[in-house]
Amino acid sequence: MYYPYFIAYMAAGFVISIVVFLWALHNGQFEDQQRARFIPLQTDLNTKPLKASRFARIETIALFSLVCIVLASSVAVVTFALMKAIR
Repeated sequence: MYYPYFIAYMAAGFVISIVVFLWALHNGQFEDQQRARFIPLQTDLNTKPLKASRFARIETIALFSLVCIVLASSVAVVTFALMKAIR
């Protein structure tokens, strides 16, 4: 009885995971793995942080909004399932 909601919830989570993975792949998050393991060992802490571009800020807001939407939908699905189980 509740299976279509949970299947839709899992399918949405899977699609979102694939989209985030493709975004990370496109933005080069997995490049230069040989250098990545030595980053914690660097002692040069005098580098200035880069100023975020407008696109980076919009991207951050969009990802944060996506996380909020997913959490809200999670709460809605669980609440709906619990309300149906009580009846």
